[in-house]
Amino acid sequence: MKDFSNRYIFTFSAVMVVSVAILLSLAALVLQPRQERNVEVEKKMNILSSLNVVSEKSTAEQLYDKYIRDSYVINSAGNHVEGVNAFTVGLRAEQKKPLEEQNLPVFIAVMDGGDTLHIFPLEGKGLWGPIWGYVSLKPDMNTIFGVTFDHKGETPGLGAEINTTPFESQFLEKSLYENGKFVSIKVIKGHAAPGSKHEVDGISGGTITSKALEGMVHDGLLKYEKYFTENRK
Repeated sequence: MKDFSNRYIFTFSAVMVVSVAILLSLAALVLQPRQERNVEVEKKMNILSSLNVVSEKSTAEQLYDKYIRDSYVINSAGNHVEGVNAFTVGLRAEQKKPLEEQNLPVFIAVMDGGDTLHIFPLEGKGLWGPIWGYVSLKPDMNTIFGVTFDHKGETPGLGAEINTTPFESQFLEKSLYENGKFVSIKVIKGHAAPGSKHEVDGISGGTITSKALEGMVHDGLLKYEKYFTENRK
């Protein structure tokens, strides 16, 4: 009788485990399209945010179609790469490749006033996890029109401040070049020099995240330098 009881318990447990696994798999399969859709919409919202265009989930696609007129992929030599969708390129995977093999997305926006802006995605590693963002540049391929940054797990009130308006707004009108040399933007511990075109204030108590973001902006945009040179106006 004891053996029968043990077999029953084992069989019942096995059936329950298999049943739960099947249900979870089915749920994941059903929810996957919705999850992918949410990721797509959130990405469009971030791209729009780098243009200083405020959107919501209900308006993101309409505004994206209004402002984003083109997108394509280039390599580090500034040449177009055919057959690759810029929107679906994952920078984390690309960064594992040699630079000359990386796919570099470019998004082109036309604003209400007729100005054409170029948007470049960035990704790096913060204190506790990935950080990422988008930078839009004016036609001179030097002056920043807007930025948006975000993170996966930076400390609230410290490194997490990279995705707040007070921090992001400092980048507006800053310059990537000084006397023809690419210098990017420095995130200064304490306060940036008054009137500096290449510095912003770092986050108080978030020095590691601030420097990680500085490195992400520098390294990410440096890959596009050939493209900047060939396309500036």
